Formats: sequence, structure tokens, C-alpha cells
Amino acid sequence: MAMKINELTNDMRHVTIEGKIEKISEPRTVNLRAGGSALVADAMISDDTGSIKLSLWDDQIKMVKEGDKISIENGYTQAFRGENSLNIGRYGKIAVLDE
Repeated sequence: MAMKINELTNDMRHVTIEGKIEKISEPRTVNLRAGGSALVADAMISDDTGSIKLSLWDDQIKMVKEGDKISIENGYTQAFRGENSLNIGRYGKIAVLDE
């Protein structure tokens, strides 16, 4: 069952949510703690209760575009610089929903 964005708090696991991608930043390269690098882009997703930052990594960046309605399964939240953000992680799934 999907949650609403305003129900999300820091350090939640197994988050399922649906929302609309309002904007996506230009991807940037980050160095990974484990070595190597990855592309990451920040997206803002919203529903009728609010909005939250969503981190998109590598292949996920190409899967979605601004205006898409998406669902995220098995995501997790974390606070970064005092702001909650939603992450898909390696066990999560992102899908574009048909309007």
C-alpha cells in the first residue's frame, strides 16, 4: 500500500510511494566510498500532500523524465543536511505509471 509523502520521516525502510516528478537536476558524478564513481541526479517528487527529494542513480536517471507519474517500491528515507530524502537503493524498484 502506497504511503503519502507527508507520512515519510527519517530512517524509514520498505517505503512504497507514488508521485509525480516535478523536476530533475543535471546528473553529476560522485565518488563512491567503495571506490569508483557513479552518476547521481536529484529529482523532486510530489503528491497531494507534499514533496520530497529523490536521488536517482546511474540507469535510474534515464528511466524517468519530468512530468512522469512514478511508483517506488522498497525505498528508504534518510536525512541529508537536515532535509529528508527518498532513496531507491539496490533492493528498491522504480516504475513509470500510465496516466
